[in-house]
Amino acid sequence: MIRALRALPALSLLPLLLTACGDERPGAAADPTELADRAQALGIAPELVYTTDVEGYTLAQQSVGVHGDDGFSAAYFSRKSGKFFQLSVERGTLTAADCSGQPVAGTDGASTACERDGETWYRTTDGSSEYAVPKKDLVIRISGDGVPRDDLREAAENAHRPTAAELDTLLPSAPAGGEPVERGDLPPEGDGAPDNDVGVGG
Repeated sequence: MIRALRALPALSLLPLLLTACGDERPGAAADPTELADRAQALGIAPELVYTTDVEGYTLAQQSVGVHGDDGFSAAYFSRKSGKFFQLSVERGTLTAADCSGQPVAGTDGASTACERDGETWYRTTDGSSEYAVPKKDLVIRISGDGVPRDDLREAAENAHRPTAAELDTLLPSAPAGGEPVERGDLPPEGDGAPDNDVGVGG
């Protein structure tokens, strides 16, 4: 019995070890061309599009958008607690040498306390906290005021490139040909003002 109990911690680490093997999730990967079309339509660099999953949190679709110059950002909301965290991805690096000099997302740049936590960094300043996941030429940040640290850690550990199914939820389809939506109340000639003519009997 004692040997079985001692084996449990090792088993509990198995999902984390599998997660650390790469950025992909089981299931069909999102088509690179489709991902690029949808991301670029919003001004987002395709290689910076990531998502995550945390029990009890759902993606707030209206929050998805560009972060900084061409980065990615999305928020995840918990109905139970009323809390939300933000996932943001931007170009850059994060190392032990420069961690304390980089501000936590949403703060004014005050000195940051950094704690190494596996493959991630737990960072705090002035009551705000985040998990940062440095990868090649980019940094994924998971931040949220009042969000339990365990939830932030789970989001950071589960950050990954979207599957085909996740892409449909994460990013809307790009308009065909990049053309704007045609409005039916705009006249074909003149200054482009809406046609408010109500017609006979109006």
